[in-house]
Amino acid sequence: MKYLPLLWSGIWRKPGRTILIFLQIAVAFSLFGVLQGLATGVQHAVRLARADLLLVHSRLNLWEPLPLGMLAEIQSLPGVHVVVPVSMFFANYRMPTQHVGVVAIQSDKGWESAFTYHIAAKYLAALRKSRIGALARVELAKKYGWKIGERITLISDTKRTNGSTSWAFDLVGTYTDSDVGSGSDVILINYAYFNEARASDKGTVNHFNVSVSDPKQAAAVAEEIDHRFANSPNETETDSLRALAQMELQSIGNLNFVIRAIISAVLVALLFATATTMIQSFRERRPELAVLKTLGFTDLAVFLLILFEALVVCVTAAACGLALATLVFPMASRFVPGLSMPPIIVEVGLASAVAVALISAAVPAVAAARLEVAAALADR
Repeated sequence: MKYLPLLWSGIWRKPGRTILIFLQIAVAFSLFGVLQGLATGVQHAVRLARADLLLVHSRLNLWEPLPLGMLAEIQSLPGVHVVVPVSMFFANYRMPTQHVGVVAIQSDKGWESAFTYHIAAKYLAALRKSRIGALARVELAKKYGWKIGERITLISDTKRTNGSTSWAFDLVGTYTDSDVGSGSDVILINYAYFNEARASDKGTVNHFNVSVSDPKQAAAVAEEIDHRFANSPNETETDSLRALAQMELQSIGNLNFVIRAIISAVLVALLFATATTMIQSFRERRPELAVLKTLGFTDLAVFLLILFEALVVCVTAAACGLALATLVFPMASRFVPGLSMPPIIVEVGLASAVAVALISAAVPAVAAARLEVAAALADR
């Protein structure tokens, strides 16, 4: 403890320089925390995606319609638990910039097991009872201030049989979704009503959601579904929710490589900056360190003094940067809803800060330990 005032005075010998290097380290580790946390969070989200939930869609693309009649054949396959037809269209609420995704599902009993939705039992019952009922995602209801029992009118390019582009639904409940890749501006409606009311593509769906009885057999079930419709006018491609999440991640490129490259470049630049600062500080302090040796400080004591000065500045600044990253991470997580900062990132960040401090202070600390008193004082 008796060396703390000496350590403190050494750190603040040049306040401007100390503050500058502190800010450099803090900003670098803020970037480290956000980027590395984003990469780790995305990977974690992909691992959590359900492998037992399959999406059966046209081999051509996700929007190519499939006939509703395929439902019975898919349901008859071994290992299939629930099959739910799904149709989707886009609409606007009040203004063209207020987009809402509309998902039409067949709300038979147990349909929710083929989705990642979490819906209260009373809302499930209300949706089945109301022909024009709708469930809004909680975030969407809050966004527009919708209340249960309210009638919601949407405008869409999807026309009704009467030629109107206006769709009205009664909000009977809300829901949440554990799939981090899904949008938040989505409502659920009854497929039967939508299929009857639309002017075109009647009796078709965009895809089928399939839940399997045994998650271990999901791959085999998916293969059997595609085999069943091979060489037919409606060839299918069946993917698990996890596989789709992985493909979506791969579509944006090698995220891990890009993030690691950026972080590596930042840490190397930071290492050069801190090392240069430490060497410059040592050169300026040669006479002071020589005086300490004349007062009885050993080579080891001087070595540790330089080392601990670097450790205190680097670790404190890194901790502030990582704390800032933890606070701003919810802003970055808007791109992938549901993410959170993994604690391991903070631990790795602090360990990296220690490494930066030790490497950058190694040369000046060794030089200080080997400093000859007579030569150093002769420079004054």
